Amino acid sequence: MMSLNHLRIIMLSCLALLFLGSNAHAQIGDFPLNIKAQLEAETTSPAPDSKVTIAIVMSPDEGWHGYWENPGDAGVGLQLNWTLPDGITAGKPRFPIPDRLIISDLMNFTYEGQHSFLVDLIIDKSIAVGTSIPISVEADWLACTDRICVPEHDILSLTLVAGDGSINDTDLSRFGEYRSKLAIPLDQKATYQIKDKEIAIAIPLPANAAIESPYFFPKVDQLINYQAPQQIMRDGDMLIVTTSLDEYAPDTFTTEFGGIMQIAPTYGIELIAESGIVKGGFTEGVDDGFGAVALLLLSAILGGIILNLMPCVFPIIGLKALSLAKLGQDDKAAKREALYYSAGVILSTMALGAMLLLLRAGGEQIGWAFQLQSPAMLFALFILMLLITFNLMGLYELSSISVGQELTQGSTGSFWTGVLAAFIATPCTGPFMAVALGAALILPAYQAMMLFFGLGFGLALPYLLIAYVRILREKMPKAGPWMETLRKIMAIPMALTAIALFWLLGRVGGNEAMLIGAAALLLTLALIFYIRRQQKQNLKIAFTIVIAALGFWAIGGVLITDTRASARNDTKKYVQTVPYDKEKLRKYRQEGKAVFLYFTADWCVTCKVNEASAIQREETAKLLNDNDIILMEGDFTRRNPEIANILYQYGSAGVPLYLYFRSSSDLNTEPKTLPQLLTVDILKSEFGL
Repeated sequence: MMSLNHLRIIMLSCLALLFLGSNAHAQIGDFPLNIKAQLEAETTSPAPDSKVTIAIVMSPDEGWHGYWENPGDAGVGLQLNWTLPDGITAGKPRFPIPDRLIISDLMNFTYEGQHSFLVDLIIDKSIAVGTSIPISVEADWLACTDRICVPEHDILSLTLVAGDGSINDTDLSRFGEYRSKLAIPLDQKATYQIKDKEIAIAIPLPANAAIESPYFFPKVDQLINYQAPQQIMRDGDMLIVTTSLDEYAPDTFTTEFGGIMQIAPTYGIELIAESGIVKGGFTEGVDDGFGAVALLLLSAILGGIILNLMPCVFPIIGLKALSLAKLGQDDKAAKREALYYSAGVILSTMALGAMLLLLRAGGEQIGWAFQLQSPAMLFALFILMLLITFNLMGLYELSSISVGQELTQGSTGSFWTGVLAAFIATPCTGPFMAVALGAALILPAYQAMMLFFGLGFGLALPYLLIAYVRILREKMPKAGPWMETLRKIMAIPMALTAIALFWLLGRVGGNEAMLIGAAALLLTLALIFYIRRQQKQNLKIAFTIVIAALGFWAIGGVLITDTRASARNDTKKYVQTVPYDKEKLRKYRQEGKAVFLYFTADWCVTCKVNEASAIQREETAKLLNDNDIILMEGDFTRRNPEIANILYQYGSAGVPLYLYFRSSSDLNTEPKTLPQLLTVDILKSEFGL
């Protein structure tokens, strides 16, 4: 029996087709159009024996929308009827990725803002230079709000003159923007399988490719149930979409069909799907999905373990070493402190991960370690490192507020040591960790949080093992006078960390930020020496001074938020880099030039190691120059939504990211993603030299 929804769909579609087919012409001159249409050409002087791209630019009034080629449950797509001179033929229109609009339980595929349909006109070689080429097209479309629909019609015309095919920069940029809204054609066929009123589609997509809010738009009507949820899962280099068939879809459907797989709000791939077997597409896919997440969780744990070897967390590990040494053979205390430390690490890592996911869900283009792109946060960490350094040096011993001591003993101290370790560790990335964090941005929230948990667990795991495996703890040196010496020695890497944060503060916040940081340093020193004099005489005065200092530091943090970074003063480089620019990259690629594009940040230790050991080397300079490879650098030290989007697009949650675009003028050619740890030999191998 036909459902009420289908009756409404048929009635709306028939009414729209009736108007579009017979009555639309009467509308001209009677009423203003709710969606204005305009014809544009990428060049007005196309060359013979070439093609020219024409854009039909649609501009809906506020509250109105048009439709994709498959409108969904209701509506009608754009209809075109060309009038062209001899020697000119029009290709099929290319539609931008649509939006989804649900009205009264009907799923519609629509365009609410300005959008453009692109058509390639083929210019025959028989057309002589100087020949006038009049272009005309009758266009019919349906304009709707959430309450009414109006069929609309217009005749659009444009005159071209055969010439040299030159395109000015303005038109090149405008049509580049139009093309950026189109889905990228997939060079391989997808596979679909129908089983028990469900359809599964396996789409080739690299395992490290990031996806966000994925959705499959079929070009064929009455195949899938548009209102049914779509289940998305990974199987290696396959993205599998499973959903319900339409009520009237044939069970023996074997025809190829096209569609768009949206993998980001403004990014998708256009595909052709052929009938076949989709492994893991139905109930068995649950196990495959679980296995993939389990492997990612293992990668996150391994990445966290490796973080313990990174220099960015070494000072914090030193503090924890003091605490472990003090425990001696006290099993109960060792286990308690290890648990508190682990709780601090894991909760902080998950909190940072949750904040990252929430900000990205709210439209912010940010990556992992986003907090170190904030001058105010760097200022706060700089002050904290100063206090810890001066305490380890023995400049003050106010036990009630002692920073260093509280971070090296007691359950509360263990917890806050874990918090600090997680916070300081975030700029470091390495093998395993990058894959897990990249996947965390495309998985459902609960699975992403599992990966952030795994990262924190891996960072804390060595201390849990020492606490719970007695034989490991027995290998540690016994407590003694040497610990006071070690404490003062540990002030050195902590001071180096403070210096590094001060330098980074200048890189991110500019000269003004460095001045505020220097003033804070002097204030902190003055505060410490004054407390040393007052703490034995009047503890209340000492606390009052501390509260006042906190106020000064807070004001400094507010002021520093408004600073702007000064121009970078890079040291001498063996290889001259070109600052990342989307249009410049596009131009290089159109010219067929090879480009090695890398994204870095001043707070990224791995990035700096790779730059020193592999990129900025004489051998690399010769390698790039001899093979005409352009080196392009994207600086992510400060927040940059465009770079964050590029990182996300290529499956990376943060820097470093290394991309190699081979010499090719085909803009659809995907770059090669290089490993996160580089050497000159690796670069040679990856460049195929």
